[in-house]
Amino acid sequence: MPSPNQALAALQAHARSSVGKQRRLDRTKAVLPVTISGSDSAGNRYCELVHTLDLNRTGVRLGAVRRRLEVGSLVLLQYRQHKAEFRVVWTRPVGSGAEQQVGLEADAQKGLRGLDTGPTNRPQAREVEASRRATMGT
Repeated sequence: MPSPNQALAALQAHARSSVGKQRRLDRTKAVLPVTISGSDSAGNRYCELVHTLDLNRTGVRLGAVRRRLEVGSLVLLQYRQHKAEFRVVWTRPVGSGAEQQVGLEADAQKGLRGLDTGPTNRPQAREVEASRRATMGT
């Protein structure tokens, strides 16, 4: 199975803006369609279309999750052809409680260390860098 690096890198490649709050890790606002799948506590398989709200190098926050997910359970997240396994670290009901937000974290042992989240990986920074190079003739 591909590493969470590839799935998170694919998600971040499509993110367009950064969140201003400083936390343990910078979050990138990104509302993108993803599929989550797994088995619930009764052993029943599920597959649900949800969306990301934001992400960072180690995890992702999901919205529009209608299924009750157990903290500590494993979830397979798919974005386009990229798949990765994440652990549910928190859930929060939204509104009437029919939907929830879910925090997922990649297993650190599966190697997120190689994910490039530096400023040149952000779309705005790439445009600025390209403009600077064109101006300097490099």
